[in-house]
Amino acid sequence: MEVSCRDLGTMDYKECWDLQQSLFDASVARKSAGSSPVPGIGNNPDDAGTILLVEHPPVYTLGKSGHAENLLVAREALEAMGARFFHIDRGGDITFHGPGQLVCYPILDLERIGIGLREYIDTLEEAVIRTVAEYGIAAGRIAGASGVWIDPEGRRPRKICAIGVRSSRFITMHGFALNVSTDLEWFTRINPCGFTDRGVTSIASETGLRPSMQEVKRTVVRKLAAALRCEIAADL
Repeated sequence: MEVSCRDLGTMDYKECWDLQQSLFDASVARKSAGSSPVPGIGNNPDDAGTILLVEHPPVYTLGKSGHAENLLVAREALEAMGARFFHIDRGGDITFHGPGQLVCYPILDLERIGIGLREYIDTLEEAVIRTVAEYGIAAGRIAGASGVWIDPEGRRPRKICAIGVRSSRFITMHGFALNVSTDLEWFTRINPCGFTDRGVTSIASETGLRPSMQEVKRTVVRKLAAALRCEIAADL
């Protein structure tokens, strides 16, 4: 089973969302059509989808079940700071994307990979846990709270990676955002992921290291391939 990977560098959030949506729609259409070819999407039976890797300019996104009150400043104030805001169709509450953060959008057919949605989310978390372990960070999970956490059993856990996905006919979109060297000040304008009693952190904040984004991308791809038990074709 093979998955392709595209490194988009830095891309505007809306432009990337539109790209995700086009890949997602084409995959769903191909699946609905059975074996019929769909223009613009590969028809190799071993092709399980595409992974997009990207950094965004500053942007806040609110999931479909999120609460607007978790944005703590006016949207006009965000725009004055150079940030944008989108209410989107993934699960989860509000989060931030920006420079120094690796965002990964897998558009995958889970039936071809052979896992269900809950296992898929666990797999994304596991890939990130293994990624940050490469930098000496021990991370884990919190029951009932998606994402990857540092000191999950402590008095004030801190999230290093947010996860929010959407799926239809077992095709996925959206994904996860790993804080590599993100300016954490951006998170003070929200209740991240809806929590008021938990913090946010990054690889740089935890370790003092500032690994290159390309290095982290390569590590993430390796760990995802192992966790998903598939080949990921990437030129990184």
